[in-house]
Amino acid sequence: MTTHLAAPAAPAPASVNAVLRVPPATPAEAAAYFTASLAFHTDVSDVAAALQAAESGTEPGFVLVDTRSTEAWDQGHIPGAVHLPTAQIPQLAGAFLDRGVPVVVHCWGPGCNGATRAAALLAGLGYQVKEMLGGMEYWIREGFGYETADGPARRDPDPLTAPLAADDCGC
Repeated sequence: MTTHLAAPAAPAPASVNAVLRVPPATPAEAAAYFTASLAFHTDVSDVAAALQAAESGTEPGFVLVDTRSTEAWDQGHIPGAVHLPTAQIPQLAGAFLDRGVPVVVHCWGPGCNGATRAAALLAGLGYQVKEMLGGMEYWIREGFGYETADGPARRDPDPLTAPLAADDCGC
């Protein structure tokens, strides 16, 4: 009796790095994922452009909600934002927000998931919601104005986060 053994599986090439150890999604899967991601997220530059257009009479079509604490709000906040700390959303959202108007939430920055928690709460209450990636940190780092207890403030753009010689990054 002869036994036939299957050929051993070819080992993964030694040159496969951590980036490609799990292969990329198919183009169709990637297109679906990234398109869906845009339904959940926006960025600081796009929010700033919409709010700036609103100063000229064009409604932004959304309400910007700062979900940080009162102490953080007092330290600095985006002009025109509504202050609604995450912990108070279940009790106060109905008093400050209209379910017919999309909400854009933000917190401190990319190292904080407070805006994500706030977005989940608001969505659970029936609001259309997006999260502003980068939060207050990137708002300031990109050179957009903010308000403090001492009045308006603005910092020079961080050249690692925003173009210095253009109005936008061209993305």
